[in-house]
Amino acid sequence: MNKKLLCAALLCGMGMAHSAMAQEFDDRWYVSAGTGVNFQDKDRGTDDAIFGTLGFGKFFSPNWSVDLELNYQNPAKTANPNLWWSQYGASVDARYHFRGADRNWWPYVKMGVGMQRHEEEFIGWNGAPDIHGNYPAQHRDNNAALNLGVGLQADFGRVDLRTEIGARVDFDDMQAGPSGMPVQQAVAYKQQNQFVDLLASVGLTVALGPEPQQPVAPPPPPPPAQPSCADMDSDGDGVNDCNDRCPGTAAGTAVGSDGCAVPVSIDLKGVKFDFDKSTLRPDAVAILNEAVEILKRYPQMSVEVAGHTDLCGKDAYNQALSERRARAVYDYMVRNGVDASRLAGPVGYGESRPLENTPQTSPACRSEVNRRTELNVQN
Repeated sequence: MNKKLLCAALLCGMGMAHSAMAQEFDDRWYVSAGTGVNFQDKDRGTDDAIFGTLGFGKFFSPNWSVDLELNYQNPAKTANPNLWWSQYGASVDARYHFRGADRNWWPYVKMGVGMQRHEEEFIGWNGAPDIHGNYPAQHRDNNAALNLGVGLQADFGRVDLRTEIGARVDFDDMQAGPSGMPVQQAVAYKQQNQFVDLLASVGLTVALGPEPQQPVAPPPPPPPAQPSCADMDSDGDGVNDCNDRCPGTAAGTAVGSDGCAVPVSIDLKGVKFDFDKSTLRPDAVAILNEAVEILKRYPQMSVEVAGHTDLCGKDAYNQALSERRARAVYDYMVRNGVDASRLAGPVGYGESRPLENTPQTSPACRSEVNRRTELNVQN
């Protein structure tokens, strides 16, 4: 059954193949047509014949294609060429293509399954018709078939060229009986389990539909804009680097428009006390709230809480009164979120640092200006 020839053809085709992935492929449906020589299995008793194919297929990946293919051949019977013998069928064939990204031709291997139909005439014993009364006797049968092959395919754009060598294993287990068969009427009977026909062909595939469009790569993004000094504030002091004449200012430092440190003053001169009192007045609370916000804004700042009195009364009494006034301000600021570690004191200075120096013996000694509490910046 030419099995040695089949194996040699398959091994030769596999030796030619080498694997290389293609980057792109044409996934349009295509029609195919081909012709070639069908080298019939010698056990059939038929001559070699020309055959034709017609198919429809598609690439589903760069390497795999699938075809639905019809075939037809009409070989002559070797013993009597006047007797009719034809074979036709359909198959589904998958091809694995060893494609290379840098060339437009490549080898492939084929495998598929299908159905073959056989129609033949034969002369029964003593020229008898078949059981249906046909003369010459007739035999028709359908059989499963297996396709194997190797080939080369060349890409010319819409049209591809295929050349292929393969084998079709036809599982035909009922054949027409030969002349001289010792029965009253001609019948088909079992001679072989299968036949192996060798096929050599050349064909074309023609892609359907418009040419595939190459994907258009999006334009590259513009290079990122280089930040200018006007957009940067390296030390985080609120002054851009173009205008910052004192780069590297410590966090929390109060700076001017040039980025350099400026003294911060906290004016509590409005925090006054009633005569001989250390209780915070409502107008003083509003001023202290502003001082608390300043201290929160500048977390590196430390202050001394200092209390003062007017010039009336004894020094010892005024000293104790100034300490109570400083304590009242100190406690209020701590209660409102200022860390005690940032507050020096409270310190009382009594009447030793008056803002208005008035005689102690006159009513002017009660100057409200001197009855005050101050925050003295320490850094």
